[in-house]
Formats: sequence, C-alpha cells, structure tokens
Amino acid sequence: MGLTHFDEAPEREYSVGHIRGRWTLLGEGGGSVGVGVRRIQLPPGGWSTPAHDHGRSEEIFYVLGGEGVSWQRGSAAAIGTGDCILYRPRGGEHTLHAGAAGLDVLTFGTREFDEAIRFPQLGLSVVGGRAVASEGGPPDGTPVQFVREAEHGPPPLAPEPGTRPRTIVNVADIEPDWVRRPRVARGRRDMGRALGSLRTGLGHVTVPAGRLASPQHCHSVQEEIFVVLAGEGTLLLDDEQTRVRAGHVICRPPGTGVSHALRAEAGDLTLLAYGTRETSDVCFYPRSGKISFAGLGVICRLERLDYWDGED
Repeated sequence: MGLTHFDEAPEREYSVGHIRGRWTLLGEGGGSVGVGVRRIQLPPGGWSTPAHDHGRSEEIFYVLGGEGVSWQRGSAAAIGTGDCILYRPRGGEHTLHAGAAGLDVLTFGTREFDEAIRFPQLGLSVVGGRAVASEGGPPDGTPVQFVREAEHGPPPLAPEPGTRPRTIVNVADIEPDWVRRPRVARGRRDMGRALGSLRTGLGHVTVPAGRLASPQHCHSVQEEIFVVLAGEGTLLLDDEQTRVRAGHVICRPPGTGVSHALRAEAGDLTLLAYGTRETSDVCFYPRSGKISFAGLGVICRLERLDYWDGED
C-alpha cells in the first residue's frame, strides 16, 4: 500500500562521538523508490551527520520541533519549528546541530546511485574509472564516515549563529495559495519554490474538513511522499479507502497505475507533500478521464481503446 507511521517504520540509533540521534527510516518503511524521507531526532548537543556535500542529491529538511543550527560551509544559522532548509547538490558541506531543546527533523532527498565496483580483498573501489581506497563499516552497522568524523571531531561553531541564508525559510512566512472547488479545497505553501529547489518540491498543505487535497490521479514518472502533520483523513487508492492520522507517511512511486488522493475528515488535515519535478511526466485523472503532459503544460482527453483495437 505504501503506508507507514512514525511509530511503525524501522529505526536506527547512532551514538558515535558527537554524532548522536535516532533515525526513523520512513521512506524504506513506506516503499519509496527514487526518493526518500527519514526522521532524525537529535538529543541536546547532538550532530546529525558528518559534514558532507552531495554531488547529485538535492535535500530538503523540515523541522518538526526543537531548535538548533544548520551548519554549512563553516557558517551556522539558527533553525526551529516550521523551518525548511534546502541543501543543493555541490552546495557546500553541511550538517545539523541540536540546541538545548534537541532537534526533530524530517529529511527528504533524491536517491542517486553511481556505478562502483568494490574489491574487498584489496581495500579498493573503482568509482568513475578511478581506484579509491575503501573500507567497510564497524560490525554494528555504523557507517564508516560516522566513525571517522567522530575521530576528527565536530565542525567549529561560532559563539552565536550568523545570518540565515535564503535557503532557510519558515512556513509561517509564506502565504498559502488557496484553491476552493466543490470537491477539492486546499491552502498550499510552496516551500520548495521559496527555497529555490530545482529537482524536487515540498508543499505545506491544509485541507478543510470533507474536502480532497487534489483530484484523484496517478503519475507516470513523478514520485510523491506525503507526511500527515495534524488531523485525520482518508487515503484513496483507486476504490480502496484507508484512514490516516498524524504521523502517517504515504509513499507513491511512479508508474503504478493506481490513482491516489487524500481527503480530510472531521477537522482540517495538515500535511507535507514532497515530490520530484519531471518534465516528461504524464498524469492521469480517472474520474474525469483527463491526461496532463507536464513538460508541455497541456491537459486533454484521449479515447481509451483495447490493445488489439484496429490491429486485426
């Protein structure tokens, strides 16, 4: 079904020097394919990861609670509840540091896999035609980069955080764009556009009671993940209906042919909607029979035929 919950998805606990926290593998639990989402809960003073910079993956973080700093390229900026942080590929090494109240974040990102051949007996891997030293992690499964970063020590922090860059915005600072139709109604804050994301997007969506967040639809190429922040609703997958509540994560890989939508129930439903931006995407709306061609900005209806129609 592509459904999991904060309390049901697999977890990992890390405590390696200054890198400490609980990771909930929401994307893995929900069955996402080309993108992922994880919840990272940091104790006071903990760091989320080694300082790192992706070559291809774009990451968007959403702060569920607590406070701390976003550290990037030697500069630290204060973050708190409702903040969104964008880390672009090749945008500079980055990590998160929790303040006195701890830090609770969701991290969304694309999954990128490069061909690499590993030679365990030699301690080498061939990456992009070059042989580089490689090693396995400790027996307990802790990533080797966490161990090496712990040996090196945490990144340097100034006594006070600096100016927040444009790649950090708070949900309260963005006016919602409202759609009010007989069946569909939503107020959407486009966090991804405000941050300047390129390959992916993140929306903060409020759906009034009894309304749909969008018409039921299915994508050919775009992948979507929804995280319910507050309220109760119903997940529609074709004709199947499943109740969801705060903490539920819905993963919708592309090309399934199964249409989806979310409907608010007794009160407002608040959720995060994350997805890829694919100009080659074709989106089908089964109720109306419409097809949307994303890269062309064209919506039309086509005649549905049997595979053998006109072939015999």
